Amino acid sequence: MSQAGEIIPNIADSRELPASIVVPGIRGEMVTLRPATLEDLPRMDELDAYYNASGITGKDAAAERAVVHAWVHRSVAWEQGQTPAQSGVGDPEARRTMAWAVLTNADHDGDGERDAQTTGNMIGMVFLIDIDGWGKSARIQVVLGHDYRGRGYSRDAMPRVLTYGFAPHPAGLGLHRIWVAVPEKNTRSRSVYRSLGFVPEGTSRDALWDDQNNKYMDQIVMGTLADEYDPVASLDAFGLHLITDNPGVKEALAAREHSLAIQQGALGSDSADGRADGGASAASELAAAIRGDADRARDGRDARSESAKRDDEARFADGNADGRPQSWAYGSDNHSKSSKQAWWRTLGRGRKRDNEEEQ
Repeated sequence: MSQAGEIIPNIADSRELPASIVVPGIRGEMVTLRPATLEDLPRMDELDAYYNASGITGKDAAAERAVVHAWVHRSVAWEQGQTPAQSGVGDPEARRTMAWAVLTNADHDGDGERDAQTTGNMIGMVFLIDIDGWGKSARIQVVLGHDYRGRGYSRDAMPRVLTYGFAPHPAGLGLHRIWVAVPEKNTRSRSVYRSLGFVPEGTSRDALWDDQNNKYMDQIVMGTLADEYDPVASLDAFGLHLITDNPGVKEALAAREHSLAIQQGALGSDSADGRADGGASAASELAAAIRGDADRARDGRDARSESAKRDDEARFADGNADGRPQSWAYGSDNHSKSSKQAWWRTLGRGRKRDNEEEQ
């Protein structure tokens, strides 16, 4: 029992990770995510998921397979509430891992049958790795089967995992930063990460070995922060829609709306008509999404005044007013014409994948 005047820490502000976790199911339009199990690991071999690992992550195939097995074991151990000493697969810094199996009901190749039936519709995995309770950070990685790369599956899965990761506790993990590390030659994945709001943070020189070209290569670190990440725009940039009953979505949107309100207040009276209109539009969009009315949210954005759109375009062009780089792919120009075509329904059909790098 606490004494008078004693400050009891809020669990949401705690720097301690919980002893156990429930890995939640997450729904997308193309994929469904469920907690990964040890029984899923042989399916990754069947999917040839470690093909061209050096081009995608900078590891050789054997090392990639080994870390995937370790990540799934760590995720299962955390679900079961096992300590690092009990599981034998923990981290001395008490960092944890969450692993999801990526399932699809899509018939992307148009053969009349659902994809990946031989592996129980499983096409790969997505991970939050090195979840650091003290620093409120984690690394995200997607590992897909060879035949399921470059078809937009990761674009459907990743924003939803990011939204869960950034959502305040207890609905999400309450992370402050999520990052990735990409070989310099994997330009396709870097482009996808940029479109999700990740920005380059630094370069590890000659950190990886390029076995195809027999030379060292740099590793590019990219990251995004909770107050930068936009759950709506990250999906809308690819013609995908918010699913508001996914874990953490309502909370992440509410936090984002609060952050936008603070940013709008900090902008002051400059370009009052355009920026106030844009801020009100963003707030109404998020409020509509929180109520589960995604169509209304998009209509509200499309109805935004031309002056606000021009102001947004200017801010994204100079990359200074809101801190986002010029190349941030879901700027207002993309917003106005992004989600009208479901590009992912046809992307990747008939494409040769021998040199495919994007996960």
